[in-house]
Amino acid sequence: MKKFFLLLVSVCSLSGQAQQTLTTDVLVIGGSTGGTAAGIQSARLGVKTIIVESTPWLGGMISAAGVSAVDGNHRLPSGLWAEFRSRLYQRYGGPEAVETGWVSNTLFEPRIADSIFKSMAGAEKDLTVFFNHGFTTVTKRGNRLEGVTFTNKANGKTLTIRAKTFIDATELGDVIKAAGIPYDLGMESGAITGEKVGVHETNDIVQDLTYVAVLKDYGKGANKTIRKPANYNPAEFDAACTDYYIDKTMRAPTVDALKMLEYGKLPNNKYMLNWPLSGNDTYLNVVEMTEAEREKELVKAKETTRRFIYFIQHQLGFKHLGLADDEFPTKDRFALIPYHREGRRVKGLVRFTMRHIAEPFTYGDPLYRTGISVGDYPIDHHHKKNLSAPQHLEFYSIASFNVPLGALIPQAFENLVVAEKGISVSNVVNGTTRLQPCVLLTGQAAGTLAAISAQQAAALQTVPVRSVQQKLLQTGAYLMPYIDVTPDNPFFEAIQKVGATGILKGKGVPYKWANQTWFYPEQPLSQFDLVEGLRPYYTSLENYLEASGEMLTLNALLKIFDVVGVKLSAEKINADWKMGQALEEKGVLNRQTIAWLVDRYLQPFERPVSFKGEVQ
Repeated sequence: MKKFFLLLVSVCSLSGQAQQTLTTDVLVIGGSTGGTAAGIQSARLGVKTIIVESTPWLGGMISAAGVSAVDGNHRLPSGLWAEFRSRLYQRYGGPEAVETGWVSNTLFEPRIADSIFKSMAGAEKDLTVFFNHGFTTVTKRGNRLEGVTFTNKANGKTLTIRAKTFIDATELGDVIKAAGIPYDLGMESGAITGEKVGVHETNDIVQDLTYVAVLKDYGKGANKTIRKPANYNPAEFDAACTDYYIDKTMRAPTVDALKMLEYGKLPNNKYMLNWPLSGNDTYLNVVEMTEAEREKELVKAKETTRRFIYFIQHQLGFKHLGLADDEFPTKDRFALIPYHREGRRVKGLVRFTMRHIAEPFTYGDPLYRTGISVGDYPIDHHHKKNLSAPQHLEFYSIASFNVPLGALIPQAFENLVVAEKGISVSNVVNGTTRLQPCVLLTGQAAGTLAAISAQQAAALQTVPVRSVQQKLLQTGAYLMPYIDVTPDNPFFEAIQKVGATGILKGKGVPYKWANQTWFYPEQPLSQFDLVEGLRPYYTSLENYLEASGEMLTLNALLKIFDVVGVKLSAEKINADWKMGQALEEKGVLNRQTIAWLVDRYLQPFERPVSFKGEVQ
């Protein structure tokens, strides 16, 4: 931590000069959730990296925006998400200590998230962080960025940074726009995406945003009621809870006031205000505004939350709950930034849609082979505060999923990686890829891709998919969202690799608010199913008809290996086998053993795949 403090001092001294121009390998614009992960990962790969953040905090929505109740991935402890959560457990005293609210399994104070991210960043010798610098503009030549200019918010002086590879990790995709890269904004029609959810015409509607505040319990007898806000009317929050339900034409609430508050209850008797049902969401489309215009417009979102606070204190009687005085370093005690659920989305090498999630093995290109981050949250859109938005989109159930690498890469721009919520997904899919763990993991992948690109002086479009995936696997990150195979399983890497080839496939299960994909490692596999999985990789199996529906034994596996040109004996395999008792020739193999054998002797993961998942 001392090292990081000294780093910040040196940064401040640099920014005090009239104008600075720096050079680095990877530049991350935005210390957001995804940007922070990208910067840490890039630096860990030995690449000189700079993060430039507009606020004094790291972590974006998970800290500075106050959305410190994590949505999803509780049973997918992947990569930097697992590391961050482990540090939360250490800080608070274990998993139960952060299960304080009912919206999430992991809730924490935003300032703690900031401190954890700063600790992680400060430990990296190849990472420098600039705070309180706002993004201004870019310079480019052809289809490459050359530099980015920032403005020091304290003194108005400029900082220009040149880099080999850049990452747009801004909240709204501002670098995409400045670089002139094509993007989508709002809802695409079903004719464009192939999604049949009731969006018949393209529009510019984005999801409602929220200006989060954190309330603190000041104890019995305290009165922290704020001054009555202008334009306050309790009817604005009618049906937020059963304690105030006047208009019976509205959908009946299912929770009382206390239960509503406990939705986002944080450790140390604090409450996150991010209530979606007649609560403090606000519809504002500020994406294409200037920074000054945004600040002016976002006051409306703050006022919504201020009125909600007064409603809680005055109408519902929670006078002892007041704005936390030890959370955000802001004069009004609100979050440093709003919670943007949506911004610009780059037009990438691939567009990830709902159909790819629902039908990963049968619809379109096999993008699942190129997965670099995982998510399990249902598709969730907030549109209640915009009556012009479709209110009854026809979302259907999905399983957990992985995000394809090509969604992070613009179609024709060679050295700008996209992270945060700017990745190339449909408006519909953004409703699940926008959640904190998925964004964190996508950011980790963005940092990996950028680092490899910078190290090899290679255009992003030429970086091998498998090289990015291999680096991620080395950090315990998931490529496939298997709920039943965690990184402490000795077969984890083999299962992830073989799953990413499609030779062995998982089973997706839509389940409540935490969707699933199961690998079933202890179950057997038929001869036929293995051959079907291998056919795309071996022409010798195209007309092979000797695989039956019987469960696969070692003898049967050796025969299939022989057909594809790999001659082995049971003795050779058992000499290599370090996973327990010897494998019997007539013994039925389970799926994790098959994955290990296929990975070791056939090495299908070493076969290159395109960004569309085509085997090359």
